[in-house]
Amino acid sequence: MLTNTVSIIWISGLLAIFGALIYAVGDVFLLADKVNPADYPNLQAHAKTLSGSERMVALSWRRLLGGGLLGVFATPLVLAGFWQVYQGLLPAGIGLALPPALLFGCSSIVGVFVHGSFIYMGEYVQALNKLEPGSQPVVVDMFLRHRKIMTITYAFLLSCVLIGSIWFSVLVALGHTAFPRWMAVVNPVTAFLFWAGLKKVLPARVSELTEGAGFNIAYLLFFILTTAGLASAL
Repeated sequence: MLTNTVSIIWISGLLAIFGALIYAVGDVFLLADKVNPADYPNLQAHAKTLSGSERMVALSWRRLLGGGLLGVFATPLVLAGFWQVYQGLLPAGIGLALPPALLFGCSSIVGVFVHGSFIYMGEYVQALNKLEPGSQPVVVDMFLRHRKIMTITYAFLLSCVLIGSIWFSVLVALGHTAFPRWMAVVNPVTAFLFWAGLKKVLPARVSELTEGAGFNIAYLLFFILTTAGLASAL
């Protein structure tokens, strides 16, 4: 590690933990609400197209804006966690430590666009609810084009996370990093799978509130463990 002080590890880790928590709160603001389709007859014909996005129909503008921007402004804090990950992998060499850190960083940078785009997605849904059926096709077409863009960016983001996670775990398992070897089983993907399993035994209300926050809760768990693992190894 270039920076091998416990204080720097803790500071970068705490920044990342706080950033992931803020991101998750933004997800809750945007996606925690459940709506009764019968209350929004203008959306019923588009239920398959919306595929869950209708939950944003009742959000106030402040909540929609706040939920979207929380993740945007939390991203620099999350990037501090990937710098910490890079520091922990650095004993294996720059050539091996840099790729997973860059992959995680790229996913987070693209994630800014994805998260912020939910503001506009919510605007489409709310506009669709207010329009008469004859005027809805224009907004539906806009929504579908926007969703295609989201699909492309999600695919890139998830590919970066998956490859970075595998790289991280293999490198830690080989034992040439500053992380303890038990950290090889911990990465954003395994943290997400752990959270998905844990949700099944949590109270239903907790599962509902965190329905759209699983990805960032996984990062929260990941950064808690990377910080604890590095601090204990120093």
